[in-house]
Amino acid sequence: MTLPGPASAEIDPYAASLPLSGVRVLDLSNVLAGPFCGYNLVRLGAEVIKIENPDGGDLARKLGSDPAMAARLMGLSFVAVNAGKQSVTLDLKAQAGKEAFLRLVDHADVVLENFRPGVMERLGLSHAVLAARNPRIVYCAISGFGQDGPWAARPAYDQIVQGLSGAMSVTGDAASAPLRTGFPISDTIAGLTAAFAIAAALVEQRRTGRGRQIDVSLLEATMAAMGWVVSNHLNGGVEPQAMGNDNMTAAPSGTFRTATGPLNIAANEQKQYEALCDVVGRPDLVSDARFADRQSRKVNRAALTLELEKALAARGAPEWEALFNARGVPSGCVLTVPQVLREAQVTERGFVEDIAGETSAGAPLRVTRPGFRLGEPFPQPAPPPVLGQDTARWLAALGYTEAEIEALRTSGVTEASKAKNRASD
Repeated sequence: MTLPGPASAEIDPYAASLPLSGVRVLDLSNVLAGPFCGYNLVRLGAEVIKIENPDGGDLARKLGSDPAMAARLMGLSFVAVNAGKQSVTLDLKAQAGKEAFLRLVDHADVVLENFRPGVMERLGLSHAVLAARNPRIVYCAISGFGQDGPWAARPAYDQIVQGLSGAMSVTGDAASAPLRTGFPISDTIAGLTAAFAIAAALVEQRRTGRGRQIDVSLLEATMAAMGWVVSNHLNGGVEPQAMGNDNMTAAPSGTFRTATGPLNIAANEQKQYEALCDVVGRPDLVSDARFADRQSRKVNRAALTLELEKALAARGAPEWEALFNARGVPSGCVLTVPQVLREAQVTERGFVEDIAGETSAGAPLRVTRPGFRLGEPFPQPAPPPVLGQDTARWLAALGYTEAEIEALRTSGVTEASKAKNRASD
């Protein structure tokens, strides 16, 4: 049986040479953690097929700041992490939908899901079932707290995990903590963790012919990323505190006021501190006993900040940024998202890419590439898939006749019934 590849008629030869070229991923996940994992895999060359509920698909299709796009099931939140993927709609609660999915599993390398623990078992599609059908399958389950433990069955969203992980307790300052981060950091870290684990399991799969069951917990992925904070508590007995924009490991290292706005400075080494004092015209701060070494500067952080900000008031943040960096003192202005997207460092490296399609205002759709390069520019991805756009093509490749495909559609297995569509209007 010849199975279809990506829908694009033209195959980019560089895309065929990407590390995960030839890997097929069945992605049952929704919203962010799983789709972000899948997005990283597809940009590395994998063929990622979203398996979506016929009744609306991925919940993120209706999310984002453009209501017209959301109404078209192409919400801007969905666009962010689904370019380059395919979409097959299957009702996995229906026996016929399960059978079609199992046929896909026969020809897949990876199954990715982020249901609450137990859902796949209740559907009759557990890891044991899929591995018995395809022993090479790498099965990755992303959940809030992992597949077992007292919290396993609890519902979890990013903000819930941020709070339970301790991340919110150390974000903000004494007045504002606990504070969530400005983006869904637990979902994002879990997605990266899953992509890393899947890539490692695929190496083993190629070597041994065996698959692997991967259990990714948002809670554990977040806490693992908090390694310095956790280690200082476990091994040093330090009670983590919210320190605002100050760096717990060094001073002066944090955000400082200037004549025009905030500036981040990270003078973490003695030579950097001495250069900083020289640039601001305060060489006396080097010999001041309160600031003589790394530990004393941390103890007297507030006093040191007060002295430095007096000097920093003489110039604006951009001017200080240039002066400090020229002397080897790491520093940077505090930019907004629109500002950094306009910076030459970002634009010249092609971090933002235009893809086929338009916003409701007629502007081109744009996505960000992964945060790494592979020696050459990434090939431009296909636009995010329209819900179910690849269903008939895949069913035909799996051996379904035109009559059978039509029967699956009219029975609601691959397309939401008209009654459901009317109810949602």
